Amino acid sequence: MAIVIGLTGGIASGKTTVANLFHQQFGVEIVDADVIAREVVEPGSEGLAAIIKHFGASILTAQGTLDRTQLRELIFTQPNEKHWLNQLLHPMIRRQMLQQLKQVQTPYALLVIPLMVENNLQALADKVLVVDVEPEIQIERTMARDKVSREQAKSILASQASREQRLAIADYVIKNSTANQKLLPQITELHQKFLEMSRENL
Repeated sequence: MAIVIGLTGGIASGKTTVANLFHQQFGVEIVDADVIAREVVEPGSEGLAAIIKHFGASILTAQGTLDRTQLRELIFTQPNEKHWLNQLLHPMIRRQMLQQLKQVQTPYALLVIPLMVENNLQALADKVLVVDVEPEIQIERTMARDKVSREQAKSILASQASREQRLAIADYVIKNSTANQKLLPQITELHQKFLEMSRENL
């Protein structure tokens, strides 16, 4: 089985950019928790069926897909509903992640889990790679990308694990703070390290 490198970072840290560079430059396979989280509630999935049964059909959009905005608001105001949803979806997402990791053909894979620290999922990875950014830059990037106010960006940041908590579980760190900080040299160096690790693993 391929070595699993867990990739995480706070909002707007550049996780997706980093994962894409590993994939584009070196063909590294990616298993992405966010992508899987969308798949397990697609129309026709058992995840969506359970959500409809619990919340009623009004939780759907006119197209029959999950109304994420409505669901977010529901669980935001009702912690017990959030708990119910997590109990339903987390095991499904975890099963899918493990399933996809088993099928990986490259020497190592990236397992991208934005809320790795929050959901205590670092055990799924052999090593953890954290994309690290100063909080102020995260706030500015979030405001620009998601068109939200500074207050909103700050509250999203506050709801996630702190920079210190993430760095505490990191085996490797990619710095992605300043505009001119080049990601590719850092990624190339790590790619060599991970290949070396894969060889030792064999």
